[in-house]
Amino acid sequence: MYQEFRRQTHAGMKRLMQVHVPLYERTSLFRIYEHNVIPGLFQTADYAAAMLSLWISFLGTPNDLEASVIARMERQRVIYQAGKHFSVLIEEQSLRTWFGTAEVQAGQLDRLLTVMSLPTVSIGIIPMMIERPCVSSTGFWIFDDELVCLETPTANIEVTRPSEVKLYLRMFGHLASVAVYGKAARQIITSVAEELPSTK
Repeated sequence: MYQEFRRQTHAGMKRLMQVHVPLYERTSLFRIYEHNVIPGLFQTADYAAAMLSLWISFLGTPNDLEASVIARMERQRVIYQAGKHFSVLIEEQSLRTWFGTAEVQAGQLDRLLTVMSLPTVSIGIIPMMIERPCVSSTGFWIFDDELVCLETPTANIEVTRPSEVKLYLRMFGHLASVAVYGKAARQIITSVAEELPSTK
């Protein structure tokens, strides 16, 4: 299924932030891969506002930024619900891609370190300078082995064909094989944060 963002956001971004809430509520296992952004479920309000403001401008949608950020923050309650697990892979490049100021980025990296301690969340970081088994051209989210969602600059694509979902699962496994976790992942995040310009 191909869903054009301009159609979905003709009345503002808030609806787009809310459309997947029922899917999040019924999903038990999330597999998330992002190559140039921190996943929305783990974003700070400031980071989300900076990112969403860019998309509002790009898509030419009505500016409902404040309501959209609130809706995005409300979606995050799912990570604290029992019976759910989030297996997350983030490229190191995502940590280095800014949305907003250095202060906003620092706050976002700190937030990422915090959510890594949640029992429902497993976050792997894929280092930049490594030999890799594969490269994905876009981020993608897999919901309970049944649905894959990915975004282009103009649309959301939903993949439900079992043979294709299986390929995304295979891709996720290949990417996970070169990710680092725990102390090593935290060290990468901390090192990136230390490279940021002083926010004092």
